[in-house]
Amino acid sequence: MAKTVRFSISISPSLLEKFDQAIKEKAYKNRSKAIRDLIVNFIVDRAWEKSDREVMGSLTVLYDHESRGLVEKLLEIQHERRENIISTMHMHIDERNCMEILAVKGYPKEIRELADRIMSCKGVKHGRLVMSITGTEIT
Repeated sequence: MAKTVRFSISISPSLLEKFDQAIKEKAYKNRSKAIRDLIVNFIVDRAWEKSDREVMGSLTVLYDHESRGLVEKLLEIQHERRENIISTMHMHIDERNCMEILAVKGYPKEIRELADRIMSCKGVKHGRLVMSITGTEIT
């Protein structure tokens, strides 16, 4: 495991008070873990801004499976982009609605295009792409 480094930051008392309240609400045990998570999120966002690095993520899609042709269209897209889709999980929400969670991997541009293509299908009620990284940037 990498060596831990201590550093300090300077912020206003009011900002620190708001930060302490936020980390308390999120059940963090200390500021260090909260700051570390903020830094990791910053690194993840930067990785997605740069198109030269492979990234990972999850795409959650809620849809009406009775929407004509939608299931076939989603399967067609998934098969066309199988190099970017690592795994899928399908859930039946009720008699009409289904949710799929797709684990995705690739370059940011192609993952965003895949997500946009799926989420723009008629019958998709909601979709969200959650960005992550492969983990090699974080020690």
